[in-house]
Amino acid sequence: MIPKRTVALPMIGMIAGTRAALGAGIALLLGERLDPKPRKAVGWTLVALGALTTFPLVAEVLHGQPEPAAAGG
Repeated sequence: MIPKRTVALPMIGMIAGTRAALGAGIALLLGERLDPKPRKAVGWTLVALGALTTFPLVAEVLHGQPEPAAAGG
């Protein structure tokens, strides 16, 4: 049986923010409408920020305390 975890709303917001930064960075790297040099600089920065901040947050959720099992049968 898979253990259930409770995740607080601020944690969900932080995870969503890191994923949004990662996605925006990838979009900038793949896009072609802006000047290449600043677009790539900002794109790589957002990718790095999104990736590096996602790992600790996911680890905290996965290695946090699981919900106690429901009493009863």
